[in-house]
Amino acid sequence: MALANPAVQPAAAVAPFGSAVGLSCRECGQTYDLGPSYACLECFGPLEVSYDFGGVSREAIEAGPANIWRYRDLLPVPADVADKPNLAPGWTRLVRARNLGKELGLRSLHVKDDSGNPTHSFKDRVVAIALEAARTFGYTTLSCSSTGNLAGAVTAAAARAGLRACVFIPADLEQAKIVMASVYGGDLVGIEGSYDEVNRFCSELIGDPLGEGWGFVNVNLRTYYAEGSKTLAYEIAEQLGWRLPDQIVIPVASGSQLTKIDKGFRELIKLGLVEEKPYRIFAAQAAGCAPVSSAYKAGHEVVQPVRPDTIAKSLAIGNPADGPYVLDIVRRTGGAVEDVTDAEVVDAMRLLARTEGIFAETAGGVTVGVLRKLTEAGVLDPDAETVVLNTGDGLKTLDAVAEFARPTAVIRPSVDAFRAAFDDRG
Repeated sequence: MALANPAVQPAAAVAPFGSAVGLSCRECGQTYDLGPSYACLECFGPLEVSYDFGGVSREAIEAGPANIWRYRDLLPVPADVADKPNLAPGWTRLVRARNLGKELGLRSLHVKDDSGNPTHSFKDRVVAIALEAARTFGYTTLSCSSTGNLAGAVTAAAARAGLRACVFIPADLEQAKIVMASVYGGDLVGIEGSYDEVNRFCSELIGDPLGEGWGFVNVNLRTYYAEGSKTLAYEIAEQLGWRLPDQIVIPVASGSQLTKIDKGFRELIKLGLVEEKPYRIFAAQAAGCAPVSSAYKAGHEVVQPVRPDTIAKSLAIGNPADGPYVLDIVRRTGGAVEDVTDAEVVDAMRLLARTEGIFAETAGGVTVGVLRKLTEAGVLDPDAETVVLNTGDGLKTLDAVAEFARPTAVIRPSVDAFRAAFDDRG
Protein backbone atom coordinates (compact mmCIF):
# COMPACT_ATOMS: atom_id res chain seq x y z
CA MET A 1 0.00 0.00 0.00
CA ALA A 2 1.41 3.38 -0.99
CA LEU A 3 2.27 5.62 1.93
CA ALA A 4 3.01 8.97 0.34
CA ASN A 5 1.19 11.28 -2.00
CA PRO A 6 2.46 14.69 -3.12
CA ALA A 7 -1.11 15.96 -3.50
CA VAL A 8 -1.38 16.33 0.26
CA GLN A 9 -0.37 18.72 3.01
CA PRO A 10 1.59 17.76 6.12
CA ALA A 11 -0.79 16.51 8.75
CA ALA A 12 -0.93 15.09 12.24
CA ALA A 13 -0.91 11.36 12.88
CA VAL A 14 -3.92 9.71 11.36
CA ALA A 15 -6.52 8.41 13.80
CA PRO A 16 -8.93 5.58 12.96
CA PHE A 17 -11.84 6.47 10.70
CA GLY A 18 -14.38 3.94 11.82
CA SER A 19 -14.92 1.23 9.20
CA ALA A 20 -12.74 3.07 6.65
CA VAL A 21 -9.55 1.14 5.90
CA GLY A 22 -7.89 3.06 3.08
CA LEU A 23 -8.20 5.10 -0.07
CA SER A 24 -8.40 3.76 -3.61
CA CYS A 25 -8.18 5.34 -7.04
CA ARG A 26 -11.43 5.30 -8.96
CA GLU A 27 -9.51 4.99 -12.23
CA CYS A 28 -6.64 2.53 -11.77
CA GLY A 29 -7.45 0.95 -8.41
CA GLN A 30 -4.18 1.94 -6.71
CA THR A 31 -4.56 1.93 -2.92
CA TYR A 32 -3.28 4.35 -0.28
CA ASP A 33 -3.32 4.68 3.47
CA LEU A 34 -5.93 6.94 5.01
CA GLY A 35 -4.71 10.52 4.90
CA PRO A 36 -5.52 13.94 3.42
CA SER A 37 -4.96 12.66 -0.12
CA TYR A 38 -7.15 13.48 -3.08
CA ALA A 39 -5.28 12.44 -6.25
CA CYS A 40 -3.66 9.18 -7.34
CA LEU A 41 0.11 9.12 -7.78
CA GLU A 42 -0.12 6.68 -10.66
CA CYS A 43 -2.77 8.26 -12.91
CA PHE A 44 -3.93 11.44 -11.10
CA GLY A 45 -7.41 9.97 -10.83
CA PRO A 46 -9.67 10.84 -7.86
CA LEU A 47 -9.45 8.85 -4.67
CA GLU A 48 -12.34 7.52 -2.62
CA VAL A 49 -12.71 5.86 0.76
CA SER A 50 -12.70 2.07 1.02
CA TYR A 51 -14.32 0.21 3.90
CA ASP A 52 -14.33 -3.08 5.75
CA PHE A 53 -17.82 -2.99 7.21
CA GLY A 54 -18.54 -5.13 10.22
CA GLY A 55 -21.99 -6.26 11.18
CA VAL A 56 -24.44 -3.41 10.62
CA SER A 57 -28.10 -3.96 11.40
CA ARG A 58 -31.28 -2.01 10.79
CA GLU A 59 -31.97 -2.14 14.53
CA ALA A 60 -28.62 -0.53 15.43
CA ILE A 61 -29.16 2.23 12.89
CA GLU A 62 -32.71 2.90 14.04
CA ALA A 63 -31.51 3.20 17.63
CA GLY A 64 -29.12 5.97 16.66
CA PRO A 65 -29.64 9.75 16.77
CA ALA A 66 -32.03 11.49 14.38
CA ASN A 67 -29.21 12.81 12.18
CA ILE A 68 -26.50 11.43 9.91
CA TRP A 69 -24.58 9.96 12.84
CA ARG A 70 -27.10 7.10 12.98
CA TYR A 71 -25.04 5.87 9.99
CA ARG A 72 -21.62 6.45 11.58
CA ASP A 73 -20.65 2.80 11.08
CA LEU A 74 -20.95 3.38 7.31
CA LEU A 75 -18.94 6.62 7.26
CA PRO A 76 -15.27 7.61 7.70
CA VAL A 77 -15.79 9.09 11.15
CA PRO A 78 -14.83 8.08 14.71
CA ALA A 79 -17.28 6.13 16.84
CA ASP A 80 -17.75 9.08 19.20
CA VAL A 81 -18.57 11.58 16.45
CA ALA A 82 -22.04 12.31 17.84
CA ASP A 83 -20.47 13.58 21.09
CA LYS A 84 -18.36 16.23 19.35
CA PRO A 85 -19.49 19.81 18.64
CA ASN A 86 -20.88 19.74 15.11
CA LEU A 87 -24.10 20.73 13.37
CA ALA A 88 -25.50 17.15 13.38
CA PRO A 89 -27.29 17.50 10.03
CA GLY A 90 -29.53 15.02 8.28
CA TRP A 91 -32.66 12.97 8.89
CA THR A 92 -34.57 15.51 6.82
CA ARG A 93 -38.12 14.75 5.78
CA LEU A 94 -39.17 12.56 2.88
CA VAL A 95 -42.46 14.08 1.74
CA ARG A 96 -45.11 11.97 0.03
CA ALA A 97 -45.90 14.39 -2.81
CA ARG A 98 -49.44 13.32 -3.71
CA ASN A 99 -50.52 16.68 -5.15
CA LEU A 100 -47.44 17.10 -7.33
CA GLY A 101 -47.63 13.47 -8.37
CA LYS A 102 -51.26 13.84 -9.39
CA GLU A 103 -50.49 16.92 -11.46
CA LEU A 104 -47.59 15.22 -13.23
CA GLY A 105 -49.24 11.81 -13.54
CA LEU A 106 -46.91 9.95 -11.18
CA ARG A 107 -48.54 7.37 -8.93
CA SER A 108 -45.97 7.31 -6.12
CA LEU A 109 -43.81 10.41 -5.77
CA HIS A 110 -41.66 11.59 -2.85
CA VAL A 111 -39.62 14.74 -2.34
CA LYS A 112 -36.46 14.38 -0.27
CA ASP A 113 -36.41 17.88 1.20
CA ASP A 114 -32.93 18.78 2.42
CA SER A 115 -33.82 22.41 3.04
CA GLY A 116 -34.36 21.37 6.66
CA ASN A 117 -30.64 21.04 7.39
CA PRO A 118 -28.97 23.52 9.78
CA THR A 119 -27.89 25.96 7.03
CA HIS A 120 -30.78 24.92 4.79
CA SER A 121 -28.96 22.86 2.17
CA PHE A 122 -27.58 19.36 1.74
CA LYS A 123 -24.04 20.78 2.02
CA ASP A 124 -24.24 20.41 5.80
CA ARG A 125 -23.97 16.65 5.29
CA VAL A 126 -20.71 16.69 3.37
CA VAL A 127 -19.15 19.41 5.51
CA ALA A 128 -19.88 17.41 8.68
CA ILE A 129 -17.74 14.54 7.37
CA ALA A 130 -14.99 16.89 6.18
CA LEU A 131 -14.94 18.60 9.57
CA GLU A 132 -14.14 15.31 11.31
CA ALA A 133 -11.29 14.68 8.87
CA ALA A 134 -9.98 18.21 9.44
CA ARG A 135 -9.93 17.63 13.19
CA THR A 136 -8.08 14.35 12.78
CA PHE A 137 -5.46 15.86 10.48
CA GLY A 138 -4.89 18.82 12.77
CA TYR A 139 -6.10 21.56 10.46
CA THR A 140 -6.90 24.87 12.12
CA THR A 141 -8.71 26.63 9.27
CA LEU A 142 -11.72 25.27 7.37
CA SER A 143 -12.06 26.52 3.82
CA CYS A 144 -13.71 25.86 0.46
CA SER A 145 -14.49 27.12 -2.99
CA SER A 146 -18.24 27.51 -3.26
CA THR A 147 -21.21 28.42 -5.42
CA GLY A 148 -22.90 29.63 -2.22
CA ASN A 149 -24.47 26.90 -0.11
CA LEU A 150 -21.15 25.27 0.75
CA ALA A 151 -19.68 28.56 1.98
CA GLY A 152 -22.49 28.93 4.51
CA ALA A 153 -22.20 25.31 5.60
CA VAL A 154 -18.44 25.65 6.14
CA THR A 155 -18.57 28.90 8.10
CA ALA A 156 -21.37 27.56 10.31
CA ALA A 157 -19.58 24.25 10.95
CA ALA A 158 -16.34 26.04 11.75
CA ALA A 159 -18.12 28.35 14.18
CA ARG A 160 -19.67 25.38 15.97
CA ALA A 161 -16.34 23.53 16.10
CA GLY A 162 -14.29 26.54 17.20
CA LEU A 163 -12.16 26.66 14.05
CA ARG A 164 -11.25 29.57 11.83
CA ALA A 165 -13.08 29.76 8.48
CA CYS A 166 -12.02 31.39 5.24
CA VAL A 167 -14.19 30.66 2.21
CA PHE A 168 -14.07 31.74 -1.43
CA ILE A 169 -17.01 32.45 -3.74
CA PRO A 170 -17.71 34.04 -7.12
CA ALA A 171 -18.36 37.71 -6.35
CA ASP A 172 -21.72 37.73 -8.18
CA LEU A 173 -23.55 35.18 -6.00
CA GLU A 174 -27.08 35.67 -4.74
CA GLN A 175 -27.10 38.19 -1.89
CA ALA A 176 -28.91 35.81 0.47
CA LYS A 177 -26.10 33.27 0.16
CA ILE A 178 -23.47 35.95 0.73
CA VAL A 179 -25.28 37.02 3.90
CA MET A 180 -25.56 33.46 5.17
CA ALA A 181 -21.89 32.71 4.52
CA SER A 182 -20.73 35.85 6.33
CA VAL A 183 -23.06 35.90 9.33
CA TYR A 184 -21.31 32.98 11.04
CA GLY A 185 -18.01 34.86 11.16
CA GLY A 186 -14.71 34.01 9.52
CA ASP A 187 -13.55 35.48 6.24
CA LEU A 188 -15.62 35.52 3.07
CA VAL A 189 -13.64 36.34 -0.07
CA GLY A 190 -15.34 37.17 -3.36
CA ILE A 191 -13.38 36.27 -6.49
CA GLU A 192 -13.93 38.03 -9.79
CA GLY A 193 -14.66 35.02 -11.96
CA SER A 194 -16.66 31.82 -12.29
CA TYR A 195 -16.78 28.99 -9.77
CA ASP A 196 -14.28 27.02 -11.83
CA GLU A 197 -11.84 29.93 -11.54
CA VAL A 198 -12.46 30.11 -7.78
CA ASN A 199 -11.76 26.39 -7.49
CA ARG A 200 -8.50 26.70 -9.45
CA PHE A 201 -7.43 29.51 -7.14
CA CYS A 202 -8.06 27.35 -4.08
CA SER A 203 -6.03 24.50 -5.58
CA GLU A 204 -3.12 26.92 -5.98
CA LEU A 205 -3.52 28.19 -2.42
CA ILE A 206 -3.15 24.67 -1.05
CA GLY A 207 0.43 24.58 -2.33
CA ASP A 208 1.27 28.04 -0.96
CA PRO A 209 2.60 28.74 2.57
CA LEU A 210 -0.52 30.87 3.10
CA GLY A 211 -2.59 27.68 2.94
CA GLU A 212 -0.57 25.73 5.49
CA GLY A 213 -2.86 24.15 8.08
CA TRP A 214 -5.96 24.74 5.94
CA GLY A 215 -8.51 22.05 5.23
CA PHE A 216 -10.31 22.77 1.95
CA VAL A 217 -13.36 20.60 2.32
CA ASN A 218 -13.89 20.12 -1.43
CA VAL A 219 -10.23 19.92 -2.43
CA ASN A 220 -7.71 18.30 -0.06
CA LEU A 221 -10.51 16.88 2.12
CA ARG A 222 -12.78 16.03 -0.81
CA THR A 223 -12.19 12.28 -0.47
CA TYR A 224 -13.94 12.34 2.92
CA TYR A 225 -16.32 15.23 2.22
CA ALA A 226 -17.94 13.44 -0.71
CA GLU A 227 -18.90 10.48 1.48
CA GLY A 228 -21.45 12.68 3.26
CA SER A 229 -23.79 12.46 0.26
CA LYS A 230 -24.19 8.73 0.89
CA THR A 231 -26.38 9.62 3.85
CA LEU A 232 -29.06 10.83 1.44
CA ALA A 233 -29.22 7.30 0.02
CA TYR A 234 -29.33 5.75 3.48
CA GLU A 235 -32.12 8.04 4.67
CA ILE A 236 -34.25 7.62 1.57
CA ALA A 237 -34.04 3.83 1.84
CA GLU A 238 -34.79 3.82 5.58
CA GLN A 239 -37.65 6.32 5.24
CA LEU A 240 -39.19 4.20 2.48
CA GLY A 241 -39.30 1.27 4.90
CA TRP A 242 -35.86 -0.12 4.07
CA ARG A 243 -36.27 -0.35 0.33
CA LEU A 244 -34.76 1.42 -2.65
CA PRO A 245 -36.84 3.69 -4.88
CA ASP A 246 -37.49 2.54 -8.43
CA GLN A 247 -36.26 5.83 -9.87
CA ILE A 248 -34.66 8.99 -8.51
CA VAL A 249 -33.94 12.44 -9.97
CA ILE A 250 -30.77 14.12 -8.66
CA PRO A 251 -29.31 17.56 -9.48
CA VAL A 252 -25.81 17.67 -10.94
CA ALA A 253 -23.20 20.34 -10.28
CA SER A 254 -19.86 18.56 -9.80
CA GLY A 255 -21.74 15.25 -10.01
CA SER A 256 -20.38 13.99 -6.68
CA GLN A 257 -23.78 13.84 -4.98
CA LEU A 258 -25.20 11.54 -7.64
CA THR A 259 -22.21 9.19 -7.61
CA LYS A 260 -22.30 8.88 -3.81
CA ILE A 261 -26.04 8.24 -3.68
CA ASP A 262 -25.44 5.36 -6.06
CA LYS A 263 -22.56 4.18 -3.85
CA GLY A 264 -24.84 4.37 -0.81
CA PHE A 265 -27.54 2.28 -2.49
CA ARG A 266 -24.98 -0.35 -3.48
CA GLU A 267 -23.57 -0.49 0.06
CA LEU A 268 -27.04 -1.06 1.51
CA ILE A 269 -27.56 -3.94 -0.91
CA LYS A 270 -24.14 -5.44 -0.11
CA LEU A 271 -24.81 -5.28 3.62
CA GLY A 272 -28.23 -6.90 3.25
CA LEU A 273 -30.00 -3.87 4.70
CA VAL A 274 -32.25 -3.61 1.64
CA GLU A 275 -33.39 -6.11 -0.94
CA GLU A 276 -31.44 -5.98 -4.17
CA LYS A 277 -33.50 -4.58 -7.03
CA PRO A 278 -33.00 -2.51 -10.17
CA TYR A 279 -33.17 1.26 -9.73
CA ARG A 280 -32.83 4.03 -12.29
CA ILE A 281 -30.90 7.24 -11.65
CA PHE A 282 -31.72 10.42 -13.57
CA ALA A 283 -29.48 13.49 -13.59
CA ALA A 284 -30.80 17.05 -13.78
CA GLN A 285 -28.96 20.14 -15.01
CA ALA A 286 -29.80 23.71 -15.90
CA ALA A 287 -29.64 24.40 -19.64
CA GLY A 288 -27.27 27.30 -19.00
CA CYS A 289 -24.74 24.91 -17.47
CA ALA A 290 -25.39 21.45 -18.89
CA PRO A 291 -22.08 19.85 -19.90
CA VAL A 292 -23.11 16.40 -18.63
CA SER A 293 -26.49 16.58 -20.32
CA SER A 294 -24.86 17.60 -23.60
CA ALA A 295 -22.38 14.72 -23.38
CA TYR A 296 -25.13 12.23 -22.60
CA LYS A 297 -27.30 13.32 -25.52
CA ALA A 298 -24.33 13.22 -27.89
CA GLY A 299 -23.35 9.73 -26.73
CA HIS A 300 -19.96 10.93 -25.51
CA GLU A 301 -17.83 9.53 -22.69
CA VAL A 302 -16.00 12.82 -22.13
CA VAL A 303 -17.64 15.94 -20.68
CA GLN A 304 -16.70 19.15 -22.46
CA PRO A 305 -16.42 22.15 -20.08
CA VAL A 306 -18.77 25.10 -20.57
CA ARG A 307 -19.05 28.65 -19.23
CA PRO A 308 -22.10 28.77 -16.93
CA ASP A 309 -24.99 31.14 -17.62
CA THR A 310 -27.96 30.19 -15.45
CA ILE A 311 -29.97 31.41 -12.49
CA ALA A 312 -29.27 28.05 -10.82
CA LYS A 313 -25.95 29.25 -9.48
CA SER A 314 -25.58 26.39 -7.01
CA LEU A 315 -25.34 24.06 -10.02
CA ALA A 316 -23.14 26.40 -12.09
CA ILE A 317 -20.02 24.24 -12.36
CA GLY A 318 -18.90 24.26 -15.95
CA ASN A 319 -16.23 21.60 -15.54
CA PRO A 320 -17.79 18.93 -13.29
CA ALA A 321 -15.15 16.68 -11.77
CA ASP A 322 -17.47 13.67 -11.54
CA GLY A 323 -19.17 14.24 -14.89
CA PRO A 324 -17.85 11.07 -16.55
CA TYR A 325 -18.90 8.97 -13.54
CA VAL A 326 -22.39 10.44 -13.71
CA LEU A 327 -22.61 9.30 -17.33
CA ASP A 328 -21.47 5.81 -16.35
CA ILE A 329 -24.03 5.48 -13.55
CA VAL A 330 -26.93 6.88 -15.53
CA ARG A 331 -26.21 4.50 -18.40
CA ARG A 332 -25.64 1.52 -16.11
CA THR A 333 -28.94 2.02 -14.28
CA GLY A 334 -31.00 2.79 -17.39
CA GLY A 335 -31.58 6.43 -16.46
CA ALA A 336 -30.99 9.62 -18.43
CA VAL A 337 -29.60 13.14 -18.16
CA GLU A 338 -31.83 16.11 -19.00
CA ASP A 339 -31.72 19.89 -18.61
CA VAL A 340 -34.26 22.70 -18.30
CA THR A 341 -34.22 26.40 -19.13
CA ASP A 342 -34.24 29.17 -16.53
CA ALA A 343 -37.91 29.82 -17.28
CA GLU A 344 -38.69 26.13 -16.67
CA VAL A 345 -36.70 26.28 -13.42
CA VAL A 346 -38.79 29.17 -12.10
CA ASP A 347 -42.04 27.53 -13.19
CA ALA A 348 -41.03 24.30 -11.44
CA MET A 349 -40.16 26.16 -8.22
CA ARG A 350 -43.63 27.69 -8.24
CA LEU A 351 -45.23 24.33 -9.07
CA LEU A 352 -43.57 22.59 -6.12
CA ALA A 353 -44.51 25.43 -3.76
CA ARG A 354 -48.11 25.51 -5.00
CA THR A 355 -48.68 21.75 -4.83
CA GLU A 356 -46.65 20.65 -1.82
CA GLY A 357 -45.84 23.75 0.23
CA ILE A 358 -42.11 23.30 -0.37
CA PHE A 359 -40.19 26.41 -1.37
CA ALA A 360 -37.15 25.10 -3.19
CA GLU A 361 -34.14 27.06 -4.31
CA THR A 362 -33.28 27.14 -8.00
CA ALA A 363 -31.53 23.75 -7.83
CA GLY A 364 -34.80 22.23 -6.64
CA GLY A 365 -36.50 23.92 -9.57
CA VAL A 366 -34.03 22.14 -11.84
CA THR A 367 -34.82 18.68 -10.45
CA VAL A 368 -38.59 19.21 -10.45
CA GLY A 369 -38.40 20.75 -13.92
CA VAL A 370 -36.48 17.74 -15.21
CA LEU A 371 -38.88 15.41 -13.39
CA ARG A 372 -41.77 17.01 -15.27
CA LYS A 373 -39.93 17.05 -18.60
CA LEU A 374 -38.95 13.38 -18.39
CA THR A 375 -42.45 12.37 -17.28
CA GLU A 376 -44.07 14.22 -20.16
CA ALA A 377 -41.61 12.59 -22.57
CA GLY A 378 -42.51 9.13 -21.28
CA VAL A 379 -38.96 8.48 -20.04
CA LEU A 380 -39.96 8.09 -16.39
CA ASP A 381 -42.29 5.23 -15.44
CA PRO A 382 -45.49 6.85 -14.06
CA ASP A 383 -46.26 3.76 -11.96
CA ALA A 384 -42.82 3.42 -10.36
CA GLU A 385 -41.92 4.69 -6.89
CA THR A 386 -40.07 7.93 -7.58
CA VAL A 387 -37.94 10.28 -5.46
CA VAL A 388 -36.89 13.79 -6.46
CA LEU A 389 -34.35 15.81 -4.49
CA ASN A 390 -34.71 19.35 -3.24
CA THR A 391 -31.26 20.31 -1.98
CA GLY A 392 -31.83 23.84 -0.66
CA ASP A 393 -34.20 26.51 0.62
CA GLY A 394 -35.94 28.95 -1.72
CA LEU A 395 -35.25 31.80 0.68
CA LYS A 396 -31.68 31.69 -0.65
CA THR A 397 -32.76 32.44 -4.22
CA LEU A 398 -35.64 34.88 -3.81
CA ASP A 399 -34.70 36.87 -6.90
CA ALA A 400 -35.65 33.94 -9.12
CA VAL A 401 -39.34 34.26 -8.23
CA ALA A 402 -39.50 37.88 -7.06
CA GLU A 403 -41.50 39.10 -10.05
CA PHE A 404 -44.30 36.68 -9.14
CA ALA A 405 -44.24 37.50 -5.43
CA ARG A 406 -46.63 40.38 -4.86
CA PRO A 407 -49.94 40.87 -3.03
CA THR A 408 -52.99 39.41 -4.74
CA ALA A 409 -54.68 42.74 -4.06
CA VAL A 410 -54.08 45.96 -2.12
CA ILE A 411 -57.28 47.27 -0.52
CA ARG A 412 -58.63 49.59 2.13
CA PRO A 413 -59.28 47.88 5.51
CA SER A 414 -62.96 47.12 4.92
CA VAL A 415 -65.05 44.12 3.95
CA ASP A 416 -66.63 46.09 1.11
CA ALA A 417 -63.20 46.81 -0.37
CA PHE A 418 -62.27 43.14 -0.09
CA ARG A 419 -65.56 42.08 -1.69
CA ALA A 420 -65.08 44.54 -4.53
CA ALA A 421 -61.53 43.40 -5.22
CA PHE A 422 -62.40 39.74 -5.28
CA ASP A 423 -65.70 40.15 -7.11
CA ASP A 424 -63.62 41.63 -9.91
CA ARG A 425 -61.55 38.43 -9.92
CA GLY A 426 -64.66 36.38 -10.56
